[in-house]
Amino acid sequence: MTLTDKFGRRIADLRISITDHCNYKCVYCRTGNEGALYGDLPFADYLRMARVLVGMGITKVRLTGGEPLLRKGVVDFVRELAKFRPSNGHAEPIDIALTTNGHLLADLAQPLKNAGLTRVTVSMDAVDPDRFARITRVPNGYDHVLAGIRASRRAGLWPVKVNCVLMRGFNEDQIIPFGMFAREEGVIVRFIEFMPLEEDRTWSPAIVVTLDEILQRMAEYRPLVEIPHARSETARRYHFDDGIGEIGIIAPVSHPFCGHCSRIRITSDGKIRTCLFSVWDHDLHGLMKRGASDDELADFIRDVVQKKEERHHIGEPDFVPASRTMVHIGG
Repeated sequence: MTLTDKFGRRIADLRISITDHCNYKCVYCRTGNEGALYGDLPFADYLRMARVLVGMGITKVRLTGGEPLLRKGVVDFVRELAKFRPSNGHAEPIDIALTTNGHLLADLAQPLKNAGLTRVTVSMDAVDPDRFARITRVPNGYDHVLAGIRASRRAGLWPVKVNCVLMRGFNEDQIIPFGMFAREEGVIVRFIEFMPLEEDRTWSPAIVVTLDEILQRMAEYRPLVEIPHARSETARRYHFDDGIGEIGIIAPVSHPFCGHCSRIRITSDGKIRTCLFSVWDHDLHGLMKRGASDDELADFIRDVVQKKEERHHIGEPDFVPASRTMVHIGG
């Protein structure tokens, strides 16, 4: 089975937010307020949703938040997810990835790998401890995150990706240091253009550090050579001219990739979102609570996927901000 939207895009990637709690307050995301807005569901409910979607053609599941490692029982949850097999009849399990701020990762990397986690992405917006603390508003977090990255490499959670959201005036001077970091630590560093998904709603085009600027700045250190990538990949990929170190750039503002989007999301409270910038939620969990069968859930999902937006409208006069901010959607 395959799940396809009305624009002919195959939906194969599912992102599940298992909490909208977070122990960091990054300036490009949070206002600094404590707590969550929507809350979490029992893992059994996420498992049922994932099982139905895997049966409809999903082959990749990424766990997000908030900070997913705050959930007790996350290792057992991964172990149950790893039992699912794609609907194409292959014996291999689905691909399970995790996006985390890395603060709790050092002790969990090996147990997660043993449970069936395939890959990990760590959010890290500076390679300078003081700058890191300024951005995250968490003192002494840098050493925890670095330890988590290194533990993930040792555990074989490959490739280890490190995501950096660039904001002019905060961390654009970290581009070259991150290039060095990618080479020294053996990780893939990915720069992300700042998107209008923050709680403070202060986004403007002037704050965005674009793909072209990133390439220009990195060339002052070493030239980058582009690597071919699948059309559905969000990142444009590059390696350095000597083959040591990989850089990715996710550029939804300056170089949108909506035409090949293969993703849908489930929020921590069980709503389907067809795009980061959707202004609607689709209440899958509400349907479950009313006693819907798996077939009825599948019919609902197919109908929702047909409503998937053709593209976002960032920077255009008719742009309407998403109905939720990033921490309450799931990265």
